[in-house]
Amino acid sequence: MMIKYSGFNLYAESKSNFPPTSGFIFFLHGFTGSSEDWDKIIPKINSRFDCAVIDLIGHGKSDSPEEFVYYMADSIADQILISINAFTEEKIILAGYSMGGRAALNFAVKYPERVKGLILESASPGIKSKEERKKRIKKDAELAQFISRCTIEEFVDYWMNQDLFATQLRFSKFKREEIRKQKLKNSKTGLVNCLNYFGTGAMLPLYDQLPNITCKTLLITGGLDSKFTQLNSWMLKNFPSAKHIIINTAGHNTHLEEPSKFIQAVNQFLEKF
Repeated sequence: MMIKYSGFNLYAESKSNFPPTSGFIFFLHGFTGSSEDWDKIIPKINSRFDCAVIDLIGHGKSDSPEEFVYYMADSIADQILISINAFTEEKIILAGYSMGGRAALNFAVKYPERVKGLILESASPGIKSKEERKKRIKKDAELAQFISRCTIEEFVDYWMNQDLFATQLRFSKFKREEIRKQKLKNSKTGLVNCLNYFGTGAMLPLYDQLPNITCKTLLITGGLDSKFTQLNSWMLKNFPSAKHIIINTAGHNTHLEEPSKFIQAVNQFLEKF
């Protein structure tokens, strides 16, 4: 369904055809992704839960407004809240991959009373060092400029061939083209604004907030993604109620590269609810 927020539309959808007995899980995609990224995962998630998806601003079927303020962390948290409220006013479990994981963390910090569980896949609490944040902001701004002057096809080809996603080169040509076609549906305006205003550098770091997130939390990373596995191992020590699962044969996108192992980890976590 389309949900109105400050004059533009956000897309959210329930993927279940039956009344849930244990509440809702909302899934948030990563940068250049969309709610479609979860289509092969959700049917195998514990049937006690109603699984819903949200297209974050600038992605998928959601609008890509020009105004930068809507792409900032605080506004994105409000957009997620409005999307959740369209389905339920109860506490929910929030799952997010990469950029979606950062959005989920921001939401949990701002609206802890609405979250009973977090599933964070290859997520980051931001960049703690001010100097490193400045460097990342500059790098994201350069990438945003590249998106602005090139075609969406050129950018997606560049994005998919980064070292971060090298483990996906093992996919068949057909599967990589399927992934590419989904990413091509996004708008350049939305991607540029997300990089500039909700990039890892632009987002205020949440390191000091982690001890305040008391809900049950599952951290998932790929063993072939050493950067995020090391980061999440550190995060584990700062979450009061977290568990870290490492999927050794996956890279950054574990639910895409090793869906069965990702689903198994999530369903084991959901047994706690």
